[in-house]
Amino acid sequence: MRKFVVWGDSALARRLVGELINTYSAQVTVIVPDLATGQAPDIAEIRADDDPQAGPILIAARKVTRAVFETADLTDADAIAFVEEDDVANVDAALIAREVDPTIRVVLRMFNKRLAAGVLERLANCAVLSASEIAAPAFVAAALGDSSPATIRLSDGQLLMAVDRSLANPSDIRAGLAHVAGEESLPADDERADLVLTSVYGRRTETGPRRRRRRPPMRLSRLLIGGGLRRVLGATAAVLALGTVAVAAVRHVGVWQALYLAVLTALGGANPQDNASIASQVVDVGLVIVGVAVIPAITAAVVGLVVKARLAIAAGGLTEPVSGHVIVVGLGNVGTRVLTELNDLGIDVVGVDRDERARGVQVGRELGLPVIIGDVTNPDTLTAASVATARCLVLVTTEDVTNLEVALLGRDLARQADPARKLRVVLRLFEEDFARRIKTAFDINLSRSVSYLAAPAFAASMVGSEIIDTIPVGRRVLLVAEVPVGAGSELEGRYFRDVTVPGLVRLVAVQTGRAGLGVGVQTFCAPEQNRWRTLDRTHTMVVVATRAGLVALLSRAAGVENPPPFHPPSAPPLLSPQPRS
Repeated sequence: MRKFVVWGDSALARRLVGELINTYSAQVTVIVPDLATGQAPDIAEIRADDDPQAGPILIAARKVTRAVFETADLTDADAIAFVEEDDVANVDAALIAREVDPTIRVVLRMFNKRLAAGVLERLANCAVLSASEIAAPAFVAAALGDSSPATIRLSDGQLLMAVDRSLANPSDIRAGLAHVAGEESLPADDERADLVLTSVYGRRTETGPRRRRRRPPMRLSRLLIGGGLRRVLGATAAVLALGTVAVAAVRHVGVWQALYLAVLTALGGANPQDNASIASQVVDVGLVIVGVAVIPAITAAVVGLVVKARLAIAAGGLTEPVSGHVIVVGLGNVGTRVLTELNDLGIDVVGVDRDERARGVQVGRELGLPVIIGDVTNPDTLTAASVATARCLVLVTTEDVTNLEVALLGRDLARQADPARKLRVVLRLFEEDFARRIKTAFDINLSRSVSYLAAPAFAASMVGSEIIDTIPVGRRVLLVAEVPVGAGSELEGRYFRDVTVPGLVRLVAVQTGRAGLGVGVQTFCAPEQNRWRTLDRTHTMVVVATRAGLVALLSRAAGVENPPPFHPPSAPPLLSPQPRS
């Protein structure tokens, strides 16, 4: 039986423990700060589906030390995962674990890509995954109507893309991945699949950053010349126009001369004229009095609006009307990833969070995106984000109840603006049963769970599989993994076609050639066209699989202790051989 250790008290830890116990039939030891708080009580209740007595072993430790890992019998474990939300804490705990067992496989949860790259350079037998990076594409796809493609980049630069069948060129379709409506993964009949895998090698793709819609020019002037200042300037212009007419009438001068005298007089530049007519003196006095009243009003209006404009621009809030945008509420790790991916796709996006220090607030401002700070349950906050004209409302705070509350509020505000419109809403919800009840009671069909999406990838990485991507399918994911063919394994000598198992595994590419075996590297990107080729220990399979399918494939691909000698294959014949009986 495999033995694993999990360090962390997060929602991902809870889901990961269940994944390891039920999918991999493993014995799991979990290190938590306290047995009575956080996720620990729920983790303690996890049981294997086929054995109600089989559950995790919990160890309480507020501080990670060598003694804690020795208590967890780390040297006897196959791998350890560090899945707290604090990157630095995860790295520190991993380094302590390596002091106890320098060779144990380590799986780290990390958000910071630069730090993750540094860790990978220095720690052998280590995998670094980001739960938010794994889950974000599922939220983006849901927000855009499941039209955002997932991509698989092979080692030689070839690119495969998972897209809706309606968006695919029929000649490019390589395989059926899922029938989303029927919740069927990797169907035996490709025609049943509405999510398909296509080949885009050798032609331009639309997966890169797109040009964003240009912001209207004179952004600051729109803020300044508006509201109170416009009214003050209008009143001043009217007074000066009347003053110009009066000066022209009493002094018998031209229009320009009259305007000149009226402006100077109103702005306090008049000089007493004893020999002027009474009418002229009355006009002068009136203009001076009006000027004394108008100048402070103009000054106050200009100063107030300049300050307001500068604060609005500095805060990154909306400074102009916007429509067809996506509102992302909750700018933590997941919200930051969703915000960034939407921006990369060229989608107008507005971020909302109640905490000025949230990670995504600074990221959004650096990208030049509108970011609103305020109570997300306050109607004024959503109104400020222009929810009435939004394309979609994505709610990714860490509280399920808050996400539901804001979803209902956003729908009400959008309905008030347009009774015929139904706002698209995507919810982050942890509990599967809760999501199902929400769908029934409130007609909110789009919900995703970060831990549910990420846990299969973390679990697969712990057993030694190289997860290179995930493909979101509703609230589930398909795993894209590289699996080496082990020496003397069940798969060695089998045909490419023998790898695919409907409903579980689909072989999408085979890379031949591995370091130290003296065989050149070549990638077969169309296994269905090379189905009579055989696998050997120099091959690495690229597969799309369900969790259960990957477990079964890893077992079939596992090498034996004393494999027979390896003989590099000769060049393939020009004509494919006949299949074995």
